[in-house]
Amino acid sequence: MITRIHSTTVLVSDQDKALAFYIDKLDWEKRADSPFGEDGAGRWLTVAPEGAATELVLGTAAMYEQTPTSAIVSSGISLTVEDLDATYATLTERGVAFEKPPETMPWGTRAAWLRDPDGNTFFLSE
Repeated sequence: MITRIHSTTVLVSDQDKALAFYIDKLDWEKRADSPFGEDGAGRWLTVAPEGAATELVLGTAAMYEQTPTSAIVSSGISLTVEDLDATYATLTERGVAFEKPPETMPWGTRAAWLRDPDGNTFFLSE
C-alpha cells in the first residue's frame, strides 16, 4: 500500500532562480537535478527541507505543457516550523515575501503565508 508522498510540484519561470531561493533563502537542500524528457531539454529538479521525506519539484510550465502565469498561486502546501515568529523574522531578513505577518488562526495555531519569487504561496505554521 501507499507509504508516503514522494513529491509535489510548483511551477517556476526559471529553475536556477527558484533553486537559489529554496537553497539560499529557505535553507533547503537540492535532492535531484537531471535531464528530463525525451530530448533531455527539460530538467528534473527537486528540493526539500533537510531530513524531509517529501520533495518539491521545481518544474517549468513547458515541462507540464501548461501556460506560464505571473499570478500569485496558492500551492496548497503546508509547511511546519518550531518557532513561527523566529522563522518569520529570519526569512524576512533574507528577503522572503509574506502575505502578512504571522497571526493566530481560528483553530489556535499561529501561521503565515510565504511567497516564492514566482508567486507560489505556502502555508507556514507551528
